[in-house]
Amino acid sequence: MTDESSFGARLKALRLQRGLSQAALAGEEISTGYLSRLESGARQPTERVIAYLAKQLGVDRVAFEAPPAGGAATATGGSSLTQALSIAASSDSDESVEELIEVLATAGAEDPLLRWQALWVIAGYRSRHGERAEEQACLEELAEVADELALPALQCRSGTQLARCLRSVGQVARALELAESAYRVAKDAGLSVADTGTALLALVSAEAESGRLPEARAHARELVELVAGRSDALRAEALWSAATVSSRQGDDEAVHAYLEQAMQVLDSRVDPILWARLRLAAGSLFLQSRPALTEKARTCLTQAEAALSLVGTPVQQQELLVLQAHLAFEEGRYADARAAHDRLDFENLRLTYRDRIRLQTLDSRLLIVEGHQQQGCARLKQLGEEARRASNMDLAAEIWRVLAETLESAEQAGTARR
Repeated sequence: MTDESSFGARLKALRLQRGLSQAALAGEEISTGYLSRLESGARQPTERVIAYLAKQLGVDRVAFEAPPAGGAATATGGSSLTQALSIAASSDSDESVEELIEVLATAGAEDPLLRWQALWVIAGYRSRHGERAEEQACLEELAEVADELALPALQCRSGTQLARCLRSVGQVARALELAESAYRVAKDAGLSVADTGTALLALVSAEAESGRLPEARAHARELVELVAGRSDALRAEALWSAATVSSRQGDDEAVHAYLEQAMQVLDSRVDPILWARLRLAAGSLFLQSRPALTEKARTCLTQAEAALSLVGTPVQQQELLVLQAHLAFEEGRYADARAAHDRLDFENLRLTYRDRIRLQTLDSRLLIVEGHQQQGCARLKQLGEEARRASNMDLAAEIWRVLAETLESAEQAGTARR
């Protein structure tokens, strides 16, 4: 039988595990208000509703049933949430995290702190695999549990990670709000340099994306000062963040200075993945300089490619291929740029919102080069408007600049032919 007292908790866990909103799960058969009351326990489901929700979630109705007394242990000695979390947290195995996800989806009213820890591990797994919708759903619940626990450190960490995730999917306004809140919590509670610095990283990124560049630069300087003297990943990321803000303000001298420091700070043997990511970021910033610094970009991408061949994830391999396409375009190797673009698996793109839009911008520029000027320009206008509607004013400005340069080049070419 379905345990009415735990049905709502199981329903919510299953929905979040699949990255579904309440509206998506409710579909056309039930209202989101009714679904919300089911999840909160204020209403109990009918047999028809249970069958419908099981179909929507792709599970058997047994998934809604209460676990046997004594927890989630199975007859074959399966793991409880505590056991599954211990195994996942002490292992680099994806399989152990996938087991944790399954256990958490059917866990009952567990200790909120234990649930927070499980969600934190799962969110990291989702992030590494580029599963952004699932990561967001997991982080939304993580933030709710942190607020329930009322522990400043957990509230700061949850808010920071959710802000970073939201920025990556293009929800800049909410990302900015959450990053500001996380930073306030860190300051008011006197949290560690690591927590405060990580919150500042999220805040600088969100401010830069939303076009608040003076505030972003001020916070970037504060961040660099906060981590001065360290020789760890946080300092490297702080310098990387400051370089990004300087790039968007057109200060190439500061970009180069920050990047040089960042790449000197981090030893490839200590954190090879961050070492490679930093070179991807540097390559991207060099390509965004005006004029593009293609030699520097090529050096960075070559170094990153060598490292990623050993430790890279599918997400980072996609990012590398995208930047190689951008590099080919900036060097006038348009056929190579198109070939790199077309090698991407568009059915399984795991890029951030910004990288997706920049990739579409590249495709539009290639269309123009290939003789489809009207189509390419129209798409650039659409992309610029989309970025503006998403409150990503920095990205919108970049696209409008590209469009203006394209139109100017086309006009000059037409004048030359006459």
